[in-house]
Amino acid sequence: MIIRYAKEEDLPMLVEIYNQSVQTSAATFDLTPVTVEQRRSWFDNHISNELFPLIVAEKDGVVAGYASLSSYRDKEAYIQTVELSIYIDKNQQGHGIGKQLMKRILELAKELNHHVVISGITKGNDISVKMHEQFNFTFCGEFKEVGWKFDQWQDVLFYQLILQDV
Repeated sequence: MIIRYAKEEDLPMLVEIYNQSVQTSAATFDLTPVTVEQRRSWFDNHISNELFPLIVAEKDGVVAGYASLSSYRDKEAYIQTVELSIYIDKNQQGHGIGKQLMKRILELAKELNHHVVISGITKGNDISVKMHEQFNFTFCGEFKEVGWKFDQWQDVLFYQLILQDV
């Protein structure tokens, strides 16, 4: 398996992986699957802005998962704070791909001089919580009932990693 920057031809598979989460988990609060064209601006923003990398894990020539760093908020003072996202193909979960993506994206965050990495994790996603804790993320708080998905209110747990502490 190799970890590399995303390329144009990866976009359809990134959309497929993302839509798996849209349809089967509360990891994202999108309620309906997205199209390649709907996801294009997200992709282009990552490809064109070196501060917000988008990387993929390629296994046997196929994208098995991806990770990205995104702007946390648009205000200038937040420029060194980023939000982390990791999505793994449902058929590739449980093989350590998420950990490899996490390791590399955090290396990139440090190289890019980001100061804080933030993750919002839907409550109940214990695998994601455990992985974040393994990488020394700290629990910061919980927003109760902020998303309505699968006929129930969803809570979001917030974790952060101060990169100078790593």
